[in-house]
Amino acid sequence: MAEDRGRRGINPVICKVRRALIIADDVVHVLVAGALLISALFMLVYTARNFADMTVSSILLVINDVLFVLIIMELLWTIIRYLKRQEFSLKPFLTIGIISSLRRILMLEAQMSMSENAGYYPLVEVGISTGIVFVLVIAYFLVSRVDREKEAAQGS
Repeated sequence: MAEDRGRRGINPVICKVRRALIIADDVVHVLVAGALLISALFMLVYTARNFADMTVSSILLVINDVLFVLIIMELLWTIIRYLKRQEFSLKPFLTIGIISSLRRILMLEAQMSMSENAGYYPLVEVGISTGIVFVLVIAYFLVSRVDREKEAAQGS
C-alpha cells in the first residue's frame, strides 16, 4: 500500500490542504507583521510626546522607547525573512536580546541615579544584565563566524 502511494504520488487532496495551510500561515504572518509595524509607529508617536518636557527622566524614556521600537523592528524583519523563505537565522534574536538587556541596564542606571538609596538588588540586576549582554555578543560573534565559514564553503 505504501508502495502504491509512492508510485502514484501524493494524494491531491493532501496537496490542496497543504497549500491552503501554507497560504493561511502566510496570511497570519502578514497580519502579525502589519500589527508590529503599526505598533512601532504608535510607539514612535508616543515617544515624541516625551520631547515636550525636556527633563532627564523624559530623555531616558525616549531612549527606552526608541530601543523598544528597534526590538519591534527586529521582530518585523524576522517575519519578513520568513515570508521571503530565507534561511532561519539566530542573529535577529541575539540582537533583540542584546538590545533588551542594554535597555534594562539603561533604565536601572537611570533609576539608581535618581534615587538616593537604590539598594543592593538593582546592582545585582545590572551585573546579571551585563553578563547576559556579554554572552549574547559572544554568541553573535560565533554565529557570524559560522555563517562566514558556511558562505566560504559554498563559494569554493
